[in-house]
Amino acid sequence: MRPVAVQHTRPVWAEVSSGALCANYRRLCAAAGPGIKVLAVVKANAYGHGATECAPVLFGAGARWFGVTAVEEGVTVRNALRAAGIADAEARILIMCGVWQHEAAACFDHALTPVVWEPYQLALLEEEAARRGVPPRSFAVHVEVDTGMARQGVAPGPALAVLLAALQASHHLQLEALMTHFASAEVVDDPQNREQQRRFEAALHQAHEADLTPALLHAGNTSGVDSAETAAWLPTLPSTLAALGRTAPQLMTRAGLALYGYALPLHQGAAEPVSHLAAIEPALVWKTRIVSLRDLGRGETVGYNATYVTARPMRVALLPVGYADGFRRALSSTNAVEGSAVLLHGRRAPIVGRVSMDLSVVDVSAIPEAAVGDAVTLLGRDGALAISAAEHARLAGTNVYEVLCGISDRVPRLIV
Repeated sequence: MRPVAVQHTRPVWAEVSSGALCANYRRLCAAAGPGIKVLAVVKANAYGHGATECAPVLFGAGARWFGVTAVEEGVTVRNALRAAGIADAEARILIMCGVWQHEAAACFDHALTPVVWEPYQLALLEEEAARRGVPPRSFAVHVEVDTGMARQGVAPGPALAVLLAALQASHHLQLEALMTHFASAEVVDDPQNREQQRRFEAALHQAHEADLTPALLHAGNTSGVDSAETAAWLPTLPSTLAALGRTAPQLMTRAGLALYGYALPLHQGAAEPVSHLAAIEPALVWKTRIVSLRDLGRGETVGYNATYVTARPMRVALLPVGYADGFRRALSSTNAVEGSAVLLHGRRAPIVGRVSMDLSVVDVSAIPEAAVGDAVTLLGRDGALAISAAEHARLAGTNVYEVLCGISDRVPRLIV
């Protein structure tokens, strides 16, 4: 057995490159263009990369806004930033999916900024602000405008009028931002994009007419930055407000997936799908170690239900990782269907049989130097070869978001 350094007990872990995270964030800022801030989305445990580990690193790269799903995630990220010596006033945390009952207090305790679109959300926050006696118009909220996703957000027109009236009647809440989200940002020439922009502009006029002018406007995601659509459209909005005699707002876009080194291909007409963020690099390398080796003869079965039968003598390695860790069952192989592989000593070692809950088996017949204790790469680069989340997604019939977010909490994340 090869000796291994003790970093954690079970030999399954993910290494997250601080250098890649910082470089990716700065590339996104450059792509967004001057005058547009970039909010770093660290929801869903930083897309599986570890929010408590990634948020302080991204702050060091220049991020001052962080996006999370829920209040509980916001508290976790705030505590991580505090532990890193980052004051609450230095880093803003946006709760992108709103507040629910019994969550308002945590927003005040942990300096969290909620997205709102329902009057009851304003009522929860106003009641908590009044209980605490905070100064008038001192607690910031961001209103999400539903411009076409029919998901969360308030539609321009009567529904937005009701929400704006509730904000006007509030003593403690301040409309800091209007925001929206695009349904088809990766389809560059989709007419829905322009229609959503038009509806957001209508909402901006409606807020002005209600004498509520946001200091910040934000929209978009990684694909919006990649296509330059968001970067081209957002700067047109300040002139709209200037024509109405209002102070020009700050502008911001939001980016998640590209922070971690991936981007959806952009579609435009009949052109081949492509991403312009080619310089970004995957930040995560997921590893395990060989815990056992054995030699199999011809005709032996491997794994559950004997879906794989050896056609020749074979040397196999046992890996202590399975679908409970997020190493998907869809990566399995049978004699008829080739599955995925892992990387060992810079070479591919095919998965044989079914990936089970905690264990997987790979063929190392072509890697005679394989030994118990050797590091094995499940996702990431080893020498000249790499296995990407896109490969796993293709085999699993899903997207890279689900693959990355699916890496379970029992896999430690190590910043390197």
